[in-house]
Amino acid sequence: MTEPTPVSGEGGADAYAKLAELGLTLPQVVPPLASYVPAVQSGNYVYVSGQLPMVDGKLPHTGKVGADVTPEQGTELARYCALNALAAIDALVGLGRIVKIVKVTGFVASAEGFTGQPAVVNGASQLFGDVLGELGRHARSAVGVAELPLGAPVEVEVIAEIA
Repeated sequence: MTEPTPVSGEGGADAYAKLAELGLTLPQVVPPLASYVPAVQSGNYVYVSGQLPMVDGKLPHTGKVGADVTPEQGTELARYCALNALAAIDALVGLGRIVKIVKVTGFVASAEGFTGQPAVVNGASQLFGDVLGELGRHARSAVGVAELPLGAPVEVEVIAEIA
């Protein structure tokens, strides 16, 4: 069985150029809040721990989406989570080795009655697509939860296949 490789002209190695084109810079890897590592490689996969929407070391918003945080703000926060996930992958193996974003799980701290979790997590999904093209398309779950660490409105974890 041959190893899959990134499609020429998109994804993996071109991710850095696409980030620059989008005016985005990979942040520093967010330090773990407890006893775990930001990302771990096992075989041809990188498993990224849940990433909070940290910007310059702090959360831009806290609280529940649908009450303290608007769905639009939640979507933007999910983009930050995805950017932090890319930073963790880059620090471990480099973005150029990405073959495919396989699975994204988004957790949304949700106000009672809020059911727009899929639209919020779209922020992360769209960032992966914007940066990696077809390689960024993935399977996904969007889950509403009561609380997240530090009062974060959104958390995203990622599984990526690498070459």
